[in-house]
Amino acid sequence: MKFSEIKREEWAELKPYLDTCLLPVTGLSGKEDPVEAADRLEQLRDLMDNIEGPFRGRIVTVPAVQYVMGSDESFVSGLNLLCSHLKSTGYTYVIVVSLLDRPSLEHPQGPDLWISPRIEGNEIRSQEISGMIQRLWSNNKS
Repeated sequence: MKFSEIKREEWAELKPYLDTCLLPVTGLSGKEDPVEAADRLEQLRDLMDNIEGPFRGRIVTVPAVQYVMGSDESFVSGLNLLCSHLKSTGYTYVIVVSLLDRPSLEHPQGPDLWISPRIEGNEIRSQEISGMIQRLWSNNKS
């Protein structure tokens, strides 16, 4: 479910069920020509389709982080802060979906899961994505 599909008057009722947000990180640098940027956005969209459909009703897709600027440390720091803010609004889990490789993100309020098209050089499949998300939810039940 996209954040823009949630009506103001429905949020309080839906909030307990929508405990996970999907944060797209496109990872553009601004050096891409329009064709390259469009290709990256399409790749990210395809990856997100594997998550949004099967988990509709539990996951909300929030606005994307399109451009990544600065050092790796500033990117990680900013991403951790953004995840912390998202969690403070009521999300229990933040899942980053990105074409970028996963940076070192050891922070308690950072993303709970990082999904990219490849894991250890191999393309990730829909079943693997579903399993990763389900393990996240089951491992963190109190």
